Amino acid sequence: MDSKTRFSNRVQDYVKFRPSYPPALIEAWLRLAGVKAGDRVADVGAGTGIFTRLLLEQGLEVLAVEPNDDMRLAAEQAVSPLQLDRFRSVAASAEETTIGDAEVDAVVSAQAFHWFDPALARAEFARILKPSGTVALIWNTRDASGNRFAVEYEALLHAFSPDYENVGHRRLTPGDFEAFFANGAYERVAYVNEQWISLPELIGRASSSSYTPASGTEAHVLFTQALTTLFTTHEQQGRVPFHYLAELYIGRV
Repeated sequence: MDSKTRFSNRVQDYVKFRPSYPPALIEAWLRLAGVKAGDRVADVGAGTGIFTRLLLEQGLEVLAVEPNDDMRLAAEQAVSPLQLDRFRSVAASAEETTIGDAEVDAVVSAQAFHWFDPALARAEFARILKPSGTVALIWNTRDASGNRFAVEYEALLHAFSPDYENVGHRRLTPGDFEAFFANGAYERVAYVNEQWISLPELIGRASSSSYTPASGTEAHVLFTQALTTLFTTHEQQGRVPFHYLAELYIGRV
């Protein structure tokens, strides 16, 4: 499936159930990127606008670049009317953003870089950035081994999702980041981002991932049954632990 369309049938689950990012990560990015209110940032692969909204809350001007029509519409609808004068929705890809030369003070990509062509995206980011600008690559990385629930959830994904190993960002290595950032130089910071979620939230969070069985299929029914069993086994007061490490990689290109 084309990476630019594979989330079209999962937008509502993405909007409702994907986690945000901890304030400490935002503060670290502001400091390391050297940006301030009024600066212009390209949020590339903006999706449904989770990170876009965090940027707008900092008083930044945001160009939200997203090739998927359904996700881009969700992002547009979620922006506060009071912030619309600092928001521009851009129907384009990371490799061809349509943004002008040296137009932005910084580029961010949250939960999206692993879908890009790294060499083409790198060249495009270098083109649209001002000379002092940085690129930040950000993920909420789910803890796959920290507790029995995490281990068994990971095994369930492998059992139901043949595509899982091929599309996750965890396949990226330090060598990939060294190849992307100028002179192989970048800084990484990470912060714990924890959730305790209900059964509907667990099903919705799992269903928002492009590699899990699609809603309306027999495989999705079986997947939901397996999730319910897993939840029942591990729930504490109607919740199970969903732990992430919010990671930020930042450097110049």
